[in-house]
Order: sequence, then C-alpha cells, then structure tokens
Amino acid sequence: MTDGYDADFLGTPLPLPRPAQKVRVLAYPRFTVLLDPERRIAAVTAVNIDGATLQNLPRTGDWRLDDRLPADEQAGPEVYTRNDLDRGHLVRRRDPGWGPTQTARAASEATFFYPNAAPQAAGFNQSKELWLGLEDHVLAYAETTDQRVSVFTSPVLAESDPPYRGIRVPLRFWKIAAWHGPDGLAAAGFVLDQSELVDTGNETLAAPPLGAFRTFQVPIADIAALTGIDLGALVEADVLVRPGARETGWRTLDSAGDIVL
Repeated sequence: MTDGYDADFLGTPLPLPRPAQKVRVLAYPRFTVLLDPERRIAAVTAVNIDGATLQNLPRTGDWRLDDRLPADEQAGPEVYTRNDLDRGHLVRRRDPGWGPTQTARAASEATFFYPNAAPQAAGFNQSKELWLGLEDHVLAYAETTDQRVSVFTSPVLAESDPPYRGIRVPLRFWKIAAWHGPDGLAAAGFVLDQSELVDTGNETLAAPPLGAFRTFQVPIADIAALTGIDLGALVEADVLVRPGARETGWRTLDSAGDIVL
C-alpha cells in the first residue's frame, strides 16, 4: 500500500505543498515525502490523520533505506552513528496508523524509511516534548468537528546549515497542521529551533549544557518565506492572522496552553 498523501482528505482540497527545488516524490501509506536529493533530506512531508480511528499500536519497524532511491541520495545510518544525533521522525510513527489494525501497522512501520528521518539533537526537554505533541493537541481540538487533520513537516533547508558527514544538519524545523473547522479550512504553523544544541565542530555533537529546543507558533506566511515553499491555501487559513485573532507574530510556546487555535 503506497497511496500517499490525499489532497481531498479534509473535504476541502489541499494540494501537497511544492518546494522550488528538484525533489523526489515518495508515496507511502497515508503520507508522502518530497526528498531533496542534494540535501539528502526531506523538503516536505505530508500525512493524513484520522483521529477517530487512530490506533495506539506498540512500536514495530526498523530504520531502513528506501530502495526506490540511490543510497547516496538518502541520509542513512552513517549520519547517526557514534554521535548525539537522533533519527527524528518527520511524519510521526503514530500519525498514519489509523483504521484496521493490519493497515495501521503497515503505515506506522513505513515511517521508518530514512527519507522520513532528519537529524535532531538527542535529549528531550519540555520544548521538544511540546513539539512532538502538537498534532495531538490539534487533533483534540479538531474532535469538535470531523476529527481529521493533515500535517506538513520538514526541516528548514537553509544554505547556512552546518556541514556534517556529507550532509548539512538543519537547525530549524517547521510544522503546519490543517483541519476543517466551523468556518472552513483552518491551519496553524510552528517552528522548532535547535540551533543552540548543534555544534558540528565536535565529532560527537554533544549538546551545550545550557542549550534548549525552542518552539514557536508563527504565521504560516513566515514559513513560506523561510522555506521558499508555496503553501497555497494554508496561508489564508492561518488562525494566527485571521481577522479577530488576539495575537500575531512569533509566539514562544512553553506549554500546549500557549497555542492559538
């Protein structure tokens, strides 16, 4: 099953965002990865999540290369050995794991292909835990409507990202969650900054002792400007900048209660 991201999943057409650069289109069960072959990391990932039938399955699956691509176009196991880098899921393991158990398990295991990974500094703290829980928070909010969410996640692939073992380690990540609210399409955008945790001058990439992940809710138009990606209707659907929004600009998030939906 390699059906990929469904643009009509929310009932309002939402095309897959397209970056300006050349990418490889990789369809997996319920999600799609647009891989930048020069950076060897995803430029966009997109997943459909049905909160009403989401399964809580035990972790199964092992990280592996995607044989549809040459190995030298993927940031594989050599990037993550003997250092403090995690294989960070872009599409979370649980996100596509909904519906019948066998189907959900196959979709969850597909998230372990290396094109769906990006190097992230190891070690959890409140900011990173918040980042990993953003979809859950939006899903809980969307349960008052039709319980479906589409999520787009990727590193910000900047020219200034530091080189390391044949790749450049991204210092920031972006995420956009979209759902169909009472007034139509709604979306919220977020940025995680791991700049303080990445030091490629040290082979081990040890985290500075005072470093921290920083998580922000940001205007989706700012994500489009940062990445050069056409985010289409997501910009107009942004709950942070709609008429009547209480606050605009970049909001530092310390807890889920800080999120504007």
